[in-house]
Amino acid sequence: MTVPFFSVKRRRAVAALGAVSAGLLVLSACDKPTPLATVTVGSDSVHTEAACYNDGDAIKESQVQACLNKKSETSISVSSDDKIRFGVDPEIADHGWTIFLGGQQAEPEPYKKTYRTIPASAFFSAQGGEATNKTQVTIVENTGKKLTGIWHFELKKKS
Repeated sequence: MTVPFFSVKRRRAVAALGAVSAGLLVLSACDKPTPLATVTVGSDSVHTEAACYNDGDAIKESQVQACLNKKSETSISVSSDDKIRFGVDPEIADHGWTIFLGGQQAEPEPYKKTYRTIPASAFFSAQGGEATNKTQVTIVENTGKKLTGIWHFELKKKS
């Protein structure tokens, strides 16, 4: 007959302590998710976390252009007569946000509401004489002159 080194009560306490420690370790490894931006067309909707985000602080000047030029991993199909609804978390709206097309600012002043609607035709007009079938739309959070977050979406024109 063998004698247990620890009583059942003690083993349970050690197991519980180990489980709590492991849980805290897992939680401490989690990063806080970035705020989301959403694009909705009809009943289809896509959302994404920021391509570049620095917990609400300004993105370094040296990184801004590279962030603006990143390709979108999120796309949605639209018809020319659709209305595209853009939505951002309230945290983004508090600072203000603007839309960039192809890495270039498309509007002069930041928008301060969480939701807006823009006709799809505004994104697919002929640029330089050529009609386009897809375009990258970037939502940029800005506090004054500093960019604090960048979200990318690709709009694909339905045939």
